[in-house]
Amino acid sequence: MSSFWSWFIIILTVVNIAGAVWLMYSNTQRRTPGTTAVTGHKWDGDLEEYNNPLPRWWLGLFYVTVLMSIAYFILYPGLGNFSGVYGWTQTSQYQAEMEAAEAKYAEFYARFRDMDLAQLAADEQAMAAAGNIFGNNCAACHGSGGRGAVGFPNLTDASWQYGGSPDDILATLNNGRNGVMPAQAAILGDDGVEEVVAYVLSISGRDAPADKAAAGGARFAQICAACHGPDGKGNKLIGAPNLTDDVWVFGGSAADIRYALVNGRANQMPAQLPLLGEDRTRLMAAYVLKISGSAGD
Repeated sequence: MSSFWSWFIIILTVVNIAGAVWLMYSNTQRRTPGTTAVTGHKWDGDLEEYNNPLPRWWLGLFYVTVLMSIAYFILYPGLGNFSGVYGWTQTSQYQAEMEAAEAKYAEFYARFRDMDLAQLAADEQAMAAAGNIFGNNCAACHGSGGRGAVGFPNLTDASWQYGGSPDDILATLNNGRNGVMPAQAAILGDDGVEEVVAYVLSISGRDAPADKAAAGGARFAQICAACHGPDGKGNKLIGAPNLTDDVWVFGGSAADIRYALVNGRANQMPAQLPLLGEDRTRLMAAYVLKISGSAGD
């Protein structure tokens, strides 16, 4: 914050506090004992409104709040760039609370560090903790049950874009994934797009015009097979999905396939290791292994 705005806030705050005190003090009524003051307003001829001073206990409470506000601005930040006597910041408080939490749970996580992912997946206490971690960090994309949504893979089946071994899952969580499907419309042209759509439909077991599917197969071999393989079964090393099954992250209708060819697709799985640390990431990997049914493999 610049010096100008810092002083602007300081002066404005002090003036407001002083103004509130002056306003209350200047309007405090002092009454001579034995007298009664009225406002001059009358109703029904003889019903008058008293002009009594505010109760002293109420005024006392008001001045106490003023003193508390002054004490606050001395001890804590609030007056421009002045950080307060305590030097408190929300960042320092957050860090302190996180350090306290890490120290509290370090012993809990320590008992799991010598277990491999299969052992973790079989441990009820570990999976109870992992379920909470998954719910807080993964469910927003993959759903509370891990079944995914459009654009987010289902983690409960046997289909894995980058591989479903314990090491593959842990690598995905630790480092994240970046998937890109380049747009192909400029290369294929309108007719070529329709032909490849027909071919992909045919190899995934659905009806498609035979002539278009045949022409699309030739185009697929020239352009798409480099990533998806000559048989369309994908390549887990680069995250190219299998096009011959009924698992589709972005939808498998003709319109969805056409959209992917014309516009491309881009998807990202954020790295979780920097956010959660090694202990929690390993528990999540074991949890994914369990809900996918691969823990015993």
